[in-house]
Parts: sequence; structure tokens; C-alpha cells
Amino acid sequence: MTMVWPAIGNGTRPVEQSGPPTQILVVDGDNAARSIVVSYLEEHGMRPIPASGREDMASQFSISEPSLVILDRHLGDEDGLDLLREIRVWSDVPVILTSKYRRDETDRIIGLELGADDYVTKPFGLRELLARVRAVLRSRRCAPAPHECEPARYRFAGWQLDRRSRLLTDPAGAPVSLTKGLYALLVAFLDAPQRPLTREYLVRATRMHEDIFDRSIDIKVMRLRRKLEVGPNALRVIQTERGVGYVFALPVERLPSLRAYRATN
Repeated sequence: MTMVWPAIGNGTRPVEQSGPPTQILVVDGDNAARSIVVSYLEEHGMRPIPASGREDMASQFSISEPSLVILDRHLGDEDGLDLLREIRVWSDVPVILTSKYRRDETDRIIGLELGADDYVTKPFGLRELLARVRAVLRSRRCAPAPHECEPARYRFAGWQLDRRSRLLTDPAGAPVSLTKGLYALLVAFLDAPQRPLTREYLVRATRMHEDIFDRSIDIKVMRLRRKLEVGPNALRVIQTERGVGYVFALPVERLPSLRAYRATN
């Protein structure tokens, strides 16, 4: 078996750090590659936790949230992008996505659009990976506090969506039920309001596994419109962009979680 990451070292001991070691969750279905990354991070003063897939990852999140996740795009029967989407429902923890697709710009863009903080293709050097981990952690330390920037809730034209509870409420405060597919589609729109989104992007963002040219995405959009555009005087929330796809026409306000809001008010 070919190793994708050669062990790299400069013969020096890692610099000791104060406080507990940084906890890094390494999610990779390749046992050998995962072990190499785990060993290297341990040598450099971090506390890596190995995970082979969704079950291991969810189990770790139920115990404690890591400081950062290194998530492989290809996990056998599981899609790393699916796991990234789930992480973004649970948490704002930084994620570095890894992939074997070196020249697939679309794959890289989708990963970043879905919430990855960085994207690196294989094979890569371990020193580079460590540098990226440190850079992402530095940027998060310098960023505003989570309650200032985390899009835990969205508000538009009186509607509100809470990502943690997946609860959508209409302007009167009444809950509106959403299937898993419609919820994912709405989040994709709310993450990029007033910007044309292609059908291909929406298919990938909602994790639909049909052909990207399949018109099933149009049916999903029609069903979501029926949820949001109620009554004869309802606003046109989702508009068709000819030759492109669809655009969420309303401005969207990104709000902190209710817990963070109450803590600061």
C-alpha cells in the first residue's frame, strides 16, 4: 500500500505549550494515513483523537467538542461532505477538509461554501498540514467571539430558522415543518442570500444524490416555495434566475444562538 503522507521531521523537539494540549479530531477512513497524522500531531504537542467515520465522530462530539476537525472527503461508504454538513448543524468548530481530488475546483469550492475553514489535497506534507492547523486556530483566536459571528439563527421577513433545533417559525411565531431535504435546501439559500445559485450547487449542498441535471431540485424548490410563500399577498422569496438556477430574494439577518444572546443581554 502506498503511503500518501511521508513522515517529515527536522530532528528538533516540538516547542512546549502552556495549558492543556489542543484537541484535534482526525476523521479518516484510511487507517495507515490516519495513524501517521495522529502520531505527527502528538509529536508536536497536540492531542489528536482518531475517528474512522460518522459514528466515531458523533461519539466524540457527545463527549467533548474538539478544537479543530481534520475531515477526509472520502470515507468509504460515507461522504465527508455529509459529515461536514452535520458538524455545521451541531457546531462552529473549525474544519480542515482533505481530498484526493487535486484538480476538482468545484469540489473544493463546495467544501468551503459548506463551512470548511481550509481545504488541502492529497498527497501533502505533514509540516504543511501542521502549519494549516495552526493558522486556522490562530485565525479563530483572533476572530470575534462565537456569539458575535456564529449564524446559529437566521431571520428574514419575520421568519426565523434556528439551526440548532432545526425549527422554522413563520412571522406569527408558528412552527413550520420541514423535511430533511427542504431544511438543507433552505439553509443553502440562507447561507448565500440574494445571490444566484446554480442547480448543481443546490443539488450538492442539499446532499441529493440524483444526477446534477435531474429536475428533482426544481420540485424541491417548488415545495419550499409553498412553505414560505403563503397567501395571495406573500412575498416572492425564491426567484428563478434564468440560465443559472435560483436566488433567495430577501435579505437575511444572521443571529447568534438564543443562549449566547441571553448571556449578553
